[in-house]
Amino acid sequence: MIKVNKEDALNYHMQGQPGKIEVVPTKMLSTQHDLALAYSPGVAEPCKEIAADKENVYKYTAKGNLVGVISNGTAVLGLGNIGPDASKPVMEGKGVLFKKFAGIDVFDIEIDCTDPEEFIRIVKSLEPTFGGINLEDIKAPESFKIENALKEQMNIPLMHDDQHGTAIISAAALLNALELAGKRIEEVQIVMNGAGAAAIACAKLYVALGAKLDNIVMFDKDGIIRPERNDLDIYRAQFVTLRKINTLAEAMKGADVFIGLSAGNVLDPELVKLMANDPIIFALANPDPEIPYAVAMETREDLIMATGRSDHPNQVNNVLGFPYIFRGALDVRATEINEAMKLAAVRALADLAKEPVPEMVHKAYGDNTISFGRTYLIPKPLDPRLITTVSPAVAKAAIESGVAKHPITNWEAYETELQERIGIDQKLMTRITNQAKKNPKTVVFAEADHYKILKAAQIVKEQRIANPILLGNKARIAAIIEETNLDLHDCVIIDPYEEEQKREEFAQLLYAKRQRKGLTLFDSRRQMRDRNYFGAMMLETGEADALISGLTRDYSKTILPSLQIIGVEEGINKVAGMYIILSKKEPYFFADTTVNVNPTADELVDIIGLTARAVRFFDTEPRMAVLSYSNFGSVQGDIPNKGAEAVRKAKQRYPDLMIDGEMQANTAMNRHLLKEHYPFSELADKGANTLIFPTLTSGNIAYKLLQEIGGAEAIGPVLMGMRKPVHILQLGSSIREIVNMVAIAVVDAQNYNNKHI
Repeated sequence: MIKVNKEDALNYHMQGQPGKIEVVPTKMLSTQHDLALAYSPGVAEPCKEIAADKENVYKYTAKGNLVGVISNGTAVLGLGNIGPDASKPVMEGKGVLFKKFAGIDVFDIEIDCTDPEEFIRIVKSLEPTFGGINLEDIKAPESFKIENALKEQMNIPLMHDDQHGTAIISAAALLNALELAGKRIEEVQIVMNGAGAAAIACAKLYVALGAKLDNIVMFDKDGIIRPERNDLDIYRAQFVTLRKINTLAEAMKGADVFIGLSAGNVLDPELVKLMANDPIIFALANPDPEIPYAVAMETREDLIMATGRSDHPNQVNNVLGFPYIFRGALDVRATEINEAMKLAAVRALADLAKEPVPEMVHKAYGDNTISFGRTYLIPKPLDPRLITTVSPAVAKAAIESGVAKHPITNWEAYETELQERIGIDQKLMTRITNQAKKNPKTVVFAEADHYKILKAAQIVKEQRIANPILLGNKARIAAIIEETNLDLHDCVIIDPYEEEQKREEFAQLLYAKRQRKGLTLFDSRRQMRDRNYFGAMMLETGEADALISGLTRDYSKTILPSLQIIGVEEGINKVAGMYIILSKKEPYFFADTTVNVNPTADELVDIIGLTARAVRFFDTEPRMAVLSYSNFGSVQGDIPNKGAEAVRKAKQRYPDLMIDGEMQANTAMNRHLLKEHYPFSELADKGANTLIFPTLTSGNIAYKLLQEIGGAEAIGPVLMGMRKPVHILQLGSSIREIVNMVAIAVVDAQNYNNKHI
């Protein structure tokens, strides 16, 4: 768990603008006309439309993406009843999480009211404002009464997250823990220590998943919940036990599951020893679990454990649930969050934990070995797939259970919309990946004795993007696979050093290609020990459909074998490299960023042609700008003159291509600047989306600066102009970048095959 200094925490909340949230307009407000549209008199028009049909409020206002986080401060975190004012930092924090993880806007509302009936009346009166209500930090048993009454009276999704969030996340973890233990939820004995709002909700959800009520034993601060007690409310009374059990020790004997939602350090190690084989302990008290993690794990080697802490495996964290549950509920305009929707979230989370973990998650947690097992029962909070996994599952459940007023029909488009909401514009790569999956091709990886390559190979294999062939030392590859728990058992692994006959066959072919270019047969045999030569020859002879290399070697050294063996496409004079820069607005395309150091004007024309074709390959019409430090001849020099000549010749060769220049980068990107100062430009209406750089230096610097300072995601480099699908990675590429390049290579191979049938 990250240690937080008191002064740092206070400074964080008060520095700059106090607090953690602000209201940001979504429309332009720069002119008097804008103001007239936003307020008087223009605002009257949507008001009249909504008065005529209340459903229009979702069309003309932010209601459909607005959640109220509401509390009275009676049960704040581990602080107890500290009042509504003191609860506000927590509610603001909840709003930040809604926005970050699901793109949902929040107004936090702290109500100075402890009377349940009055609280219900106040919240009910806010229904016209919000698309959903997240109740937070309200003490039990009042929280049960408040939530039940509001669910009956309101027609928007509502959930008390302290109850149901913990229930949903812990239920997903429990399902996977039971699977690993080889046990069925219908048969296990469950001990629950704690009988508050979260514990009651957990128990009810476990029963909905199949747990037997008779198999659940619940304790509160006064002991076991038995029918003879006269202090039980209706909520705890649902979980009375008739078994002859009076103490926690008696309950723990032979128990399969312990769920702690109580206080720290109340579970003695000796009690853990009484449990059945492969026991499951979820010690969820915060900040101190019911039993320390290290103590519990030392007590039982066969133990499966989860806590509420981030410094231990299997953190049961509500942020895995509430943003995505509300996202799905809002997007179908659900009238409630019902049992079916909660169960859908449980199963979606449980299933996601079994999928290969993205590299960005490995990086975020500094662990390359995260995979489904006893120390990874549920996804990590920073897993970007949560929104596209949980939200659609919840939305589908709402539709199927009849509580959705606005059903979704195009689920692929919905996934893209979800990604855009949190700033991940993956439309381009989603299309490429989906196309690759339709007809996976065989991709040879020339550097398979590296963890990143092997992890990427596992991902593309399991997602059915490609069929990997791994080149490298077999013993080294096997060791990495075992050490990092990768599943590549059915992948073809080839060590060129062991393939004597194949090496000789390939050497003879290379010698035939290069014997009049200074290459001897001896040289050919020696070069076939190099995996880049061997892999390129596999592609050349049809034993593979595409080649991926370059992770560990300089670009120029990696591309040379492919240029010698595969060669350039017919009619192409130069190959070039292009990067795709993903932004929130749209993808941008940069060329040449990897191959040609200082191209001439004629070579720039070749690069322009290759790039235009590549951009269209990604279903985008290029709007091209040739860049310089000059705008349309404003400054003379070799680079501006070269750029202007390239544009002139490109327009002659490609008359249908939208291209202009030479121009500065900000001019190319800013259509308002273009319209004001250079209205004659073809790019004045929309600006450029494809940038042609005058030198390799400028292109390389530009995309790397955008990556590091601008936070943009760069996909590439896409190698353009090769006769067959060869793609050279940038030195040190991430696993995500490798997977993206494999998808591009597969689609490239599909197109190549279609042309040569």
